[in-house]
Amino acid sequence: MITCSAPGKVYLFGEHAVVYGESAICCAIELRTKVHVQKNNDIIIESALGTTGLDFEIHPYVSHVIEKMRQYADIEGVRINIESELPVGSGLGSSAAVTIASIQALNHLYECDLSLEDIAKTGHEIEKIVQGNASPTDTYVSTMGGVVMIPQRKKLQLIECPIVVGNTNKFSSTKELVENVANLRSEFPSVIDPILSNIGQMSTLAEKFVNQNDYITIGKLMNVNQGLLDAIGVGSAELSSLVYAARKNGAISAKITGAGGGGCMVALAENENAMAISRAIEKAGGEAIITKNTEEGVRLESLNG
Repeated sequence: MITCSAPGKVYLFGEHAVVYGESAICCAIELRTKVHVQKNNDIIIESALGTTGLDFEIHPYVSHVIEKMRQYADIEGVRINIESELPVGSGLGSSAAVTIASIQALNHLYECDLSLEDIAKTGHEIEKIVQGNASPTDTYVSTMGGVVMIPQRKKLQLIECPIVVGNTNKFSSTKELVENVANLRSEFPSVIDPILSNIGQMSTLAEKFVNQNDYITIGKLMNVNQGLLDAIGVGSAELSSLVYAARKNGAISAKITGAGGGGCMVALAENENAMAISRAIEKAGGEAIITKNTEEGVRLESLNG
């Protein structure tokens, strides 16, 4: 049995704007999806969602991974078991993590010799099949790790301060939220286009502050980014409650991460106040996780289990 894992991610800047070619900055976080694979007589996919065969409704990403990897190997039967620390539909890149970890695990099992660039590209193709208009951000960051500026694919300095994630536990559909922004842009292009452009410019401006580990300035820009995300309609009362709870308890910054609507927010914290921010998020009704940026993207965990 071969085991691979891939990380989730948070957006420091640029979600939604990146769909329109603007820059974004994402960082991989040390919350991972682990995939175990072994050859088998039949195709079996096991996860918290249930046990299925090739099933494009319950396990769409892994089913498409198997189909795609048949271009490189003769896959008749395989058993795939999935364990994840990432909540589904929460803006933390859970679909990218399971897709990338599955591709790498099958890559090792069938000795396909795919490079990391090949894996990121294949993962993005699969997300586009399942989601429609998917950005390459999640799959690239999950493959490569670290802090990445998209679409330039430029690696930046690691974020060294604690990262606190607050989950509203409210499911949100990335596809629906992206469509809502597209509709708003179509109705009011002279208003929405400058907002998306400003979000992109913030990523460009923030690049040097990330490389200087200037978290105070990064935080100011992230808070402005949050206001612009609210302006394009991807906020929610639950997310705002967690964002303001984090800020009131000492967070350097706090904003939505991902599509919004529900899902998660992210806060940068000092070492001494990460726990206080975490407790404040939970008191405001969210589920808090203290994590950190990770330099490692997809990785081989074990060749024997």
